[in-house]
Amino acid sequence: MAHQPIITLTTDFGSSDHFVGVMKGVILSINPQASIVDISHQIQPYDLLDGALTIAQAYPYFPPASIHVVVVDPGVGSERRPILVSSDKHYFVAPDNGVLSVVLDREPGATVRHITSEHYFLSPVSNTFHGRDVFAPVAAYLSKGVDTSRFGEIVTECVRVPLPRAQRVGEKEIKGVILKVDNFGNCLTNITPEDVPELFASSPPPFRLVTGQKEINKLFLSYAAGPVDEPFAILGSSGYLELATNRAHAAQLLGARRGTELSIFLE
Repeated sequence: MAHQPIITLTTDFGSSDHFVGVMKGVILSINPQASIVDISHQIQPYDLLDGALTIAQAYPYFPPASIHVVVVDPGVGSERRPILVSSDKHYFVAPDNGVLSVVLDREPGATVRHITSEHYFLSPVSNTFHGRDVFAPVAAYLSKGVDTSRFGEIVTECVRVPLPRAQRVGEKEIKGVILKVDNFGNCLTNITPEDVPELFASSPPPFRLVTGQKEINKLFLSYAAGPVDEPFAILGSSGYLELATNRAHAAQLLGARRGTELSIFLE
């Protein structure tokens, strides 16, 4: 491990309660040298897909050997397992409920362990706060150099939440769905340049993007290039097509939300 190991936190705990602060206190009590980074604590409550997308968007930009704690855990206290995932460059500590699905898709060679070594937990373990009693201390001990094999045995299967895939219908239509609406009102879709390469060619054809009763036919390279209060398409920083506006709330203008379907028709 690095001299000052990095532990990130991604949760649906929000910022008004004590939960996040307590997790940090546990980590620092075990390893005062740890550097703790908050990715987000505003994951939609119980929303595994939102958590899966958020950690997948963030983790590649952290240094090697970073430890990522992801706690979106509607099954806390049940039979669901705590797991430790080790990829070539990163570690992930989370419940086995699908919240690491996108990470596992992107890290096919990762090793998954069922965390069973209870002497790395706080005692007693609460049935309602495994973020404090299980995930935070495991991450802290891992940051001190405890080998991954000490936490539990390798497992070959874990829970996955399927990410909706864009569908090509014939030659001229691509169907997709909105995965998330961000804080600015931009609508993150599940459509990538690989799904519709024509749209991102040097000379793209005219197109119509239809969602509900609204239609978009403009693609811009930056938010500022688009007209104010008029929705347009843009390739976002995470590699997905977004529906956006220049300094306005695209989701409100479009009447769209997570799960809203859309179609792209190439002319």
